Amino acid sequence: MATMSFLCRAAAFSLRASRSNAVRAYSAGGQYQHLLVEKKGEQKNVGFIQLNRPKALNALCDALMKELGQALDLFVDDPTVGAIVLTGSEKAFAAGADIKEMEKKTFQDCYTENFLSHWNCVATAQKPVIAAVNGYALGGGCELAMMCDIIYAGEKAQFGQPEILLGTIPGAGGTQRLTKAVGKSLAMEMVLTGDRISAQEAKAAGLVSKVYPVAQVVEEAIKCGEKIASNSKLITAMAKEAVNGAFELTLAEGNRLEKHLFHSTFSTNDRKEGMSAFLEKRKANFTDQ
Repeated sequence: MATMSFLCRAAAFSLRASRSNAVRAYSAGGQYQHLLVEKKGEQKNVGFIQLNRPKALNALCDALMKELGQALDLFVDDPTVGAIVLTGSEKAFAAGADIKEMEKKTFQDCYTENFLSHWNCVATAQKPVIAAVNGYALGGGCELAMMCDIIYAGEKAQFGQPEILLGTIPGAGGTQRLTKAVGKSLAMEMVLTGDRISAQEAKAAGLVSKVYPVAQVVEEAIKCGEKIASNSKLITAMAKEAVNGAFELTLAEGNRLEKHLFHSTFSTNDRKEGMSAFLEKRKANFTDQ
């Protein structure tokens, strides 16, 4: 028993040390192989993750996606961070999944490994994630952007699901999220032809919320993150859960979820503070409680 207790303590210490090293890594500007990770904003309350495989146009290899999951976990666990911005380069947000990694996979490999399942870490992050998209967002890159909660696009961005041209189909939510965002006709056209749409077309279709000049899109995404981070992180998480419910539930079920979460806010200190501040005509001091 003593040995087991020691091993448990040692494992816990190792986990804390590993996380501490990772925290130091992003606070120092990031020491990942395929990412640049730091905090942004005047209050350093916005997590910033930049995909960094420039020679491969930020193709989403397995190592990159595992690092992305680790970086997201750190920011979600960081009480000073209220929102996260995910971006690539001016040339490519992400040009797709890494074809070199996928080319030799068999059905058995994909099924046994549950291939691409860990990509969903972006969609399930409790804190809001804002995609700042410049250049190519194709295939897995488009799917990655759609996993985020908000998409800001540079005016030269291009979105597409060209998997059909490779003899396959989207496998990380492309057929599902794209259809919910832009409707059946446009989604079907994009998936069946592999054609791309521009940032302006994406905004008109409802895929992105705003389009900015290339040099401004990241800055604007960070500003949006700062606005979000100024609110209660607890209430923000509830609001995110409610909106996401609209994509997964019937209207009746979604309304029930919303009502339950709305009622739940009345048990929080931040709801009391927010309403008191409004009535007293002052700025609210949220404590995430």
